[in-house]
Amino acid sequence: MFWDFFKRKSKVEQAVGKVVHFFDRLNVAVVRLSGTLAVGDKIKVKRGEDEFTDVVTSIQVNHVNVENGGKGDEVAILLSRATKDGARIYKV
Repeated sequence: MFWDFFKRKSKVEQAVGKVVHFFDRLNVAVVRLSGTLAVGDKIKVKRGEDEFTDVVTSIQVNHVNVENGGKGDEVAILLSRATKDGARIYKV
């Protein structure tokens, strides 16, 4: 029972991709995936000291809406805040 508290608090972040381009006018990041990502997933975006959490509301591949992407795919996701190329994306 005591250890269950610590297990819940220590969620492991799973790396799912890296931002290869960011369109600042649209707040859209092009992400090369190293894992799976789906609409509705909660993510953390990290670059240096800057980090924020977000929920994936839209994923596109070649301007077509899709529900998920897999390892090796390059997808565009809409973010609530700006980031820069090289930012890492983690599932939380």
